[in-house]
Amino acid sequence: QVQLVESGGGLVQPGGSLNLSCAASGFTFSIYTMRWYRQAPEKERELVATIGSTTSPTNYADSVKGRFTISRDNAKNTMYLQMNSLKPEDTAVYFCNALRLNKNYWGQGTQVTVSS
Repeated sequence: QVQLVESGGGLVQPGGSLNLSCAASGFTFSIYTMRWYRQAPEKERELVATIGSTTSPTNYADSVKGRFTISRDNAKNTMYLQMNSLKPEDTAVYFCNALRLNKNYWGQGTQVTVSS
């Protein structure tokens, strides 16, 4: 059974940091491209960051470049998103996604709220 389980979300003040994790199981994690998406209320789901199967290349949305870092540990079947200098506009539900050929898996999401 394929599972992607996000964790690490929460409430943080502007300028703060969070580190999200996505634990994968039920498929060969190491050969999948992994992505973080986010969806704010009343907005469309947005691609935040992508990492290739061998930890490279990485790509980021312009809105998070220089502040967020995507990484993965294939030995632990886990992907991460280190988020620094958080802004209120980063508030959203963050989803992890696994993609390879015609396989496309999603987690249930974790809420990130940036507010003072």
